[in-house]
Amino acid sequence: MGAMAALLNSFGVVLLAHAVYSAYEHSLLPTSSLPTKPSAILPHSLDPKVNLPADVTLETLLSAFLLCIGTVLSSPGLKPIQWNVWAGKVERSTEARQMKQVGVGGGNPYAGLEDRPGFVDIRAARKEFGEWVKEGVRP
Repeated sequence: MGAMAALLNSFGVVLLAHAVYSAYEHSLLPTSSLPTKPSAILPHSLDPKVNLPADVTLETLLSAFLLCIGTVLSSPGLKPIQWNVWAGKVERSTEARQMKQVGVGGGNPYAGLEDRPGFVDIRAARKEFGEWVKEGVRP
């Protein structure tokens, strides 16, 4: 895929350079300097000052598409996530197992999610607190 990707990228760059040059040359033509009708859809700041021919627009879009395809083809293959390899290294290292502060360290990066308490029973906690107050236990 390397040669095909390089060919697509090269062809896309050549087409893009030609489209840019064609748009520049078209903007220098005396007929292109005539004012165009303002668009009813686009705001004034986005309204194009020069109407490009359809072939230049299509060439620009084709070159961008070819560059995207070439870039995707030239990218390296994705590696699958291997949790046992990554987590095994983290859990075996003594530095990663040391608790530096709350929620940091301990070997398992997801320990905070795995060991968190479930929902707290508010009524039971209130009842327990009420009994504690009735007993009059002072800390």
